[in-house]
Amino acid sequence: MEAEEEERSLAALCSVFSRSSPPLLGGQSPGLQRLQAALLRRSRAREVAERQRRRRLYLRRRRAFLLSSIAAMLSLLSSTRRPVWVKRRPPGQTFWSVAELFDEDEWKAQFRVSRETFDYLLRLLGPAIRRRRTNYRVPIEPRRRLAIALWWLARCGEYRCIAGMFGVGIATVCNIVRQVTAAIVERLHRRFVQLPRGQQLHDTVRAFAARRYPQCAGAIGGTHIPIAPPRDHPDHYLNRGGWHSVILQAVVDHQLRWVPVASSHHSRVATRPLSLLYGSALNRRRAYGVSFTDVYAGWPGSTSSSAVLCSSDLYLKAEDRPDGYLFPREKSLLYDDVEIPVHLIGDASYPLKPWLMKGYIEEHQLSPEQQRFTFTLASVRSVVDAAFMRLKGRWRCLLKKSDIDVSMMPRVVVSCCVLHNICEQRGDAFLPEWSVETAPSGTYLIQPEMEAYEGDVYCAAEVIRQTIAFNLL
Repeated sequence: MEAEEEERSLAALCSVFSRSSPPLLGGQSPGLQRLQAALLRRSRAREVAERQRRRRLYLRRRRAFLLSSIAAMLSLLSSTRRPVWVKRRPPGQTFWSVAELFDEDEWKAQFRVSRETFDYLLRLLGPAIRRRRTNYRVPIEPRRRLAIALWWLARCGEYRCIAGMFGVGIATVCNIVRQVTAAIVERLHRRFVQLPRGQQLHDTVRAFAARRYPQCAGAIGGTHIPIAPPRDHPDHYLNRGGWHSVILQAVVDHQLRWVPVASSHHSRVATRPLSLLYGSALNRRRAYGVSFTDVYAGWPGSTSSSAVLCSSDLYLKAEDRPDGYLFPREKSLLYDDVEIPVHLIGDASYPLKPWLMKGYIEEHQLSPEQQRFTFTLASVRSVVDAAFMRLKGRWRCLLKKSDIDVSMMPRVVVSCCVLHNICEQRGDAFLPEWSVETAPSGTYLIQPEMEAYEGDVYCAAEVIRQTIAFNLL
């Protein structure tokens, strides 16, 4: 503080004398000269100190840059091995090494997809599930990652067993299942699951019309997927059947895919709805494939079907349109001044909308036309049950209470639906023994009974339903 005051006083004196007239040479007093000299010495000392400080900072930064460059060059030239970080599991490689030698039948029995479909999925998902090699370990190749995920989806086994079979860690199995299912949803969902449009919509409406129901573009339904009781709010996930679940709401189309089936029992089970229409044609080639065109999963099991529908994007897509239709209005049919749009069909648990038709409630006295309408709609809507049967039969993780976190279940369910569509579109046949596994037993929980929706009022949708029931059937 004293030095600063002295400097300020020196500066003030210099300013005073500088404003006065310049003295003649040698006219300055000795005291003033000493003050000016001291002031110059101190300013030069400060400049030297600042210059040295900047030099030290520059040298410190250059030293750090050189050291980091040398470390980076050494890491590229030599790799550090850390055997403590890697646990050797030679017995775990046995199954995967043998699986590469499986024939087509054994491969499909183990992974629920053909080898051709597996390679197709690997081409689609390989870049997304590939991991970069580091100095610590070699990453698991995408082929084994996909195999681990498909094995878990098809078997829903314990992580410990799968880790021993594929030679990886228990936590690694969990991470791989999460990563692969996330890649399926992000990369393949919009590509393989979408409502029919254009020529596909025209073909779907014609297929349903061939089964005696007009202007239908799909059937909507729901099913419960069992889960372990969650830690947070377990009562919300308790359904009417008394077990914990999440709900899958799906819309399915009605498409034929001709795939040879060896078992006659499987042909009878899978093609029963189609035999009424195609008759003897099924004796040559038999198959029944249904694809999901919209999926929405994750709501707790105690939620009603109508509440799940009202919260889905499907409902918002239809209700946000000015005309209240889900599909293009130019596809509508005009009969007796009543416009009948292309719509979906559902069961009694859904509300009646112009874009969503359902049968009449059996509690009321129904006319013959209403009974015929309800029976026809229920018969056509059976494609939903067939689709759920094939979905759960192929991917058994949807049949058991898995130990995966409940927040991951929507992604797992949607990824199974995407894989189902890929298998159906590629003609990957559904084996007959898989349908037996979905039969109600000690391991497969019986679906809870539906709760009929009672909020319907007389509206334009009722007029459309009466027109279809009394005139178009």
